Order: sequence, then structure tokens, then C-alpha cells
Amino acid sequence: MNPFYIVGPTGSGKSAVALKLAQRWGGEIVNADAYQLYAGIPTITAAPSSEDKSRVPHHLYEVCALEEELNVVRYVSMAEAVINEIQGRGRRAIVVGGSGLYIKGLTHGLADSPPGDPGLRQAMEEVSEADRVAWLQKLDLAGARQMNLRNPRYVMRALEMTLLAGVPASVLKAGWKRDEPEGVEGIAVSWERAALYERINRRVESMIQGGALEEVAALPETVSQTALKAIGVREIQAYLRGDCSLHEAIEAIQQASRRYAKRQGSWFRRESIFRNLSFDEACALELFS
Repeated sequence: MNPFYIVGPTGSGKSAVALKLAQRWGGEIVNADAYQLYAGIPTITAAPSSEDKSRVPHHLYEVCALEEELNVVRYVSMAEAVINEIQGRGRRAIVVGGSGLYIKGLTHGLADSPPGDPGLRQAMEEVSEADRVAWLQKLDLAGARQMNLRNPRYVMRALEMTLLAGVPASVLKAGWKRDEPEGVEGIAVSWERAALYERINRRVESMIQGGALEEVAALPETVSQTALKAIGVREIQAYLRGDCSLHEAIEAIQQASRRYAKRQGSWFRRESIFRNLSFDEACALELFS
């Protein structure tokens, strides 16, 4: 039985829909939100509550340390293993989230990476770590910005892929095996823009009241670049440093969340494999109650 996908922008109620369907079908929920993979920031990322997790099995929530860098390749590897395990027990996986690249990695499959080249690897080992980092930044600046450059193994492999393929490793990793995947089932949740933005604004206010300030204050000294991109982390850190007022921090989080929702909506409108499910407040109240 193929996975069922529930995708859409932040604040659209995807998790509530997934919970309803999982209860109805006897399914299990698999996270496809890049930031909900991290432990330590459940309030910032609006991760499912303990009560929701007790109702149906949830997978890939709060499973990675904040110091870890994440990317689509690693996510697909983790998610496919979980989905196969769920299907092996005769149950249905319900994949829910708004990270379009991660979801596309599952639906379309990642393009194969070039095999390693021992000769090239040996030549690169003769170059200093600092020079390898500079080399990678010159060839694939976007990929370097998303990587833990202090990990020489990551830098070496990214350089190797870039040199062998003739294109940046970050582009290669985002290539797809299937242009038109078959048998994909799922829905893309959408809202009228003003209603969605109002939901987002209210959720940010609830997040602050629910302990987001304390959550960010308790973050470890070293946090990965991926985790730092979770909306709310940098804004609250600015408030805690005294760089802005709490009101200004809340407004900044709301604005960043609305912009993110707009980008997500644009992404999923291009993904014709999902059926659109348009909500308004009335049907949402009926469904989510």
C-alpha cells in the first residue's frame, strides 16, 4: 500500500488532517517537516503534542540532535526505511509536512550520485582542509552554506561529486529519478490567503505563550545551520540579546512565517500529483473538532 501524502503551507492544519485519517485508516504518521526532525524545539516547530502521539504512532519527530546538519538525501534515507517498516506490518504510512524538497525526494526519487573515484580522492587528500573548503565554496557556494564545513568527510564527498558530475553537488542531490511518478496519492491543503495568515499570526502568539522563549534560551551553544533556519529561533535570540522588543520579535516571526507559507503554497501548486483540498474556517472547525 503506497504512502498517502498530506502537504501544504505552515499553519494550514496538515497535522490535524493526518491525525484524523490515521485514526480512520489505522495508519501511522511520518514527518516530512525539516525542522520537526530536531529534538529540543517542539514549540518553535509546532511538533505534535504528546496527546496526539499517544493516539496513533508518529515517526521521525524530534529524532535528530540540534548540532546535526540535515539535507534531502539523509531525510529520504530515514523516511524510506520507516515507510518500508510500516508497510511491512500491513499498515499505511501517512506522510505529512511542508518541506517540499524532502517530499519530492520521496515521491520522485533522488538521482543516483556518481560512484567514488579513489584517484581523485587521493589527490584531494593532499590538499589542506582549509583549501578544500575554499575549493568547495568556489564550485558550490549554495551547497557549502548548507553543510557542516568542519566535517572533512562531508566536504570531501561534496567536492568529489561536484568534480565527477561536472555540476554542483547541491544541484545533483536535488535531481530526480522520476519526472512523472505514478501511483502517488495525497492532498495539498490550501486556504484563502488572509485566513491562512490570520491562523499563522495566532499560532505565533500561542507559541510565545507556550514556552518558545524558554525553549530558545535553553538551546546548546552549537546549533547546526539547518536548525538555525527554523523560524523563530533567530528572532527570539535577537530578543533575548536585547536587540529588539518582544513585540518586534513576534512581528518578525509572523512575517517570516507568512513569507514561508507563501513560498510553500507556490511550491505545492506546481506539484500536480496532489489533489487540492481548500479549507475555510467553517470546514476546519468541523474537521478539527
